[in-house]
Amino acid sequence: MAVAFIVLLPGIPVGLLPVAAFLGGLGAAIAIYLLAWNQGSSLVRLILVGIGLTALTGSLTSLMITFGEINAVSQALIWLTGSVYGRSWEHLWPLLPWLVVFIPLSLVLARELDTLNLGDNLAQGLGSRIEWTRSLLLLCTVALAGASVATAGTIGFVGLMAPHLARQLVGPSHAGLIPTAALTGACIVELADLTGRLLFAPIELPCGVITAIIGAPYFLWLLHRNS
Repeated sequence: MAVAFIVLLPGIPVGLLPVAAFLGGLGAAIAIYLLAWNQGSSLVRLILVGIGLTALTGSLTSLMITFGEINAVSQALIWLTGSVYGRSWEHLWPLLPWLVVFIPLSLVLARELDTLNLGDNLAQGLGSRIEWTRSLLLLCTVALAGASVATAGTIGFVGLMAPHLARQLVGPSHAGLIPTAALTGACIVELADLTGRLLFAPIELPCGVITAIIGAPYFLWLLHRNS
C-alpha cells in the first residue's frame, strides 16, 4: 500500500504514508486471519497463509515498480531497500502518535503474551480470551510495524534479530522483552546506518542492505542451533 501511494500518488503529504501502510497492513492481517481460521486460529496456519499472501503482495509491488514513472519508482526502490537517509523531524512527527498509542497498549498486553506462550489450551484454562487477545495483539503489531516501515522502509531482519538478542539479555518475560527488543532494534538500525555511511564512503549503502547481510547468516545460525 505504501508503494502504491509513492508510485501512483507521488505528491501526497509524508504524514499520510503511515496511515496508508497501516491500512494496507490491517487489510493483509485481516485477510490472513480469516483465511487461516478453522474453528480457531492456528499459529502454523497463520504463518503459511502469511507466506502465500506475501508472495501475492510482492508480485503486485513488482508490477507497480515495472510500470511506474521512473522518478517515483526510484523513490519506491530506495524505500523498499530500507534506509533512514534523508529522514528528518518532518518524518518523525507522523510516526509519534502511533508509538504513543500502541507501545503502551503492547506493554499492557505483555502478560497476555506470556499466557499465550503456554499454548492455547493452557491459556484458555487460565482464563485468557484467546481470539480476542490475539486480535488485539495483531492490531498493535500491524500499527507499529506499518507506521515504522512507512517511515524508514523495509529494513529487513531487524524484527528477527532484535527479539532473540533481547531475550538473551532479559529472559522470556514480555514485560521486559518488548521495550528491550525495541531498543535493541533501534541500535541495530543505527549501527547498520553508520556502517553503510562509512564502509564505502563517499558511497552510502542503505542500512537495509547491511541488516540483510548480517541477518541472513544469523537466521541460518538460529535454524542450525534449534535443529
